[in-house]
Amino acid sequence: MSVTHEFPKDFWWGAATSGPQSEGRFHKAHRSVFDYWFDTEPAAFFDGIGPNVASNFYNDYRADIALMKQIGLNSVRTSIQWTRLIKDFETGETDPDGVRFYNNVIDEFVRQGIRPVLNLHHFDLPVELYEKYGGWASKHVVDLFALFAKRCFELFGDRVKDWVTFNEPMVVVEGEYLYEFHYPKLVDGKQACQVLYNLNLASAKAIAEFRKSTCAQLGGRIGIVLNLTPAYPRSDQPEDVAAAKFAEDYKNNSFLDPAVHGYFTKDLVDVLKTDGVLWESTTEEIELIAKNTVDFLGINYYQPFRAQRREIPYDDAQGWLPEKHFQQYHMPGCRMNPYRGWEIYPKAIYDIAIHVRDHLSNIPWYISENGMGVEGEERFRNADGFIEDDYRIDFIKEHLQWLHKAMQEGSNCFGYHLWTPIDCWSWSNAYKNRYGLIALDLVTQEKTIKKSGLWMHDVIQNHGF
Repeated sequence: MSVTHEFPKDFWWGAATSGPQSEGRFHKAHRSVFDYWFDTEPAAFFDGIGPNVASNFYNDYRADIALMKQIGLNSVRTSIQWTRLIKDFETGETDPDGVRFYNNVIDEFVRQGIRPVLNLHHFDLPVELYEKYGGWASKHVVDLFALFAKRCFELFGDRVKDWVTFNEPMVVVEGEYLYEFHYPKLVDGKQACQVLYNLNLASAKAIAEFRKSTCAQLGGRIGIVLNLTPAYPRSDQPEDVAAAKFAEDYKNNSFLDPAVHGYFTKDLVDVLKTDGVLWESTTEEIELIAKNTVDFLGINYYQPFRAQRREIPYDDAQGWLPEKHFQQYHMPGCRMNPYRGWEIYPKAIYDIAIHVRDHLSNIPWYISENGMGVEGEERFRNADGFIEDDYRIDFIKEHLQWLHKAMQEGSNCFGYHLWTPIDCWSWSNAYKNRYGLIALDLVTQEKTIKKSGLWMHDVIQNHGF
């Protein structure tokens, strides 16, 4: 292979998944909000498929990790399920089977020469904590999360060096409290803002526990994974620019600035205060957030966000929503992934990388998710039973070209993870769209490497393409 886009020899080439999306519910001590939602409303899930089996990683983890190794992945992110590891949320008492399982998974990753990156929360709040306390709207739940994090560091910190507090916390805010695509499907802007603050506080408290742990003393590090949707204005008119600025502050900077700089974006705080929806906080909490910033950033990038000034007056009768200050702009002629309704705009990965370089102290960071979900992927399976997903190869290549350019210009990126290693269960979409380098047959649970997996193997072997 002739390499025109060369990456560092120690670059992370990997993929990301999560516990609730891969493991199945086998022997879990408790139900998450998604387990509960499926049990009570199975018709809300595509084809009625819930998280009970998922990709059967609980039973197949050794063979699954071997397939990841066959592709050549040198790092993989997954998550520890709070509902699997902890028996008693108030005391932090652990469940023996959960401890056994995660020990075995970590040991298998290490044995096969794959760096495990462990995330502590991937949308899977224990439903008991929602029913009892109101979930992430409760600061008591924040404290229980810090206790869960402490147990994880104690149990696994001798082997796991890379930790993540949250994956895409903004999705919790938007899905559960604004736009009704995750249980409990509320529309409550003021509560959404409190949840946004509490998630930042929970991340900082988990980081504080990490700093005290032997894991930190052994050279470990901790970060957060944020889904960034760079906000581009429709035009250079001041009203459009201002609309995009608020969208950027709310959707992206509300987690970026506290995580990296230790403080909330002043413009955002001023607007939320004026609108009467600013969160409740204490001086001690603000100081804790300031002192417990991340060691690295994971950035999930799938699509941009395009904003314009409001042309339809905002209806205050619906309560506060971020859209009070912008409207989404649908740019004519843009490329789309029709299966997700998402714009394909690879250059944004470059814009993100330069923003990290210039405005986020050039903190070490990596692409923690990027990928293309395709519905009905079976139609691309050839006579030999092999999925020829050239569209995915093209998608990855375009994004890596822009990432490579940014790295050449000094952005401190150390890796690229695709979503996902093996086709996984995806919340209410279930298996509607497939993202994996490895195909999953839902009936037989057979797993086979796709053409994109073979292409990725060559990229890894050659440190580029």
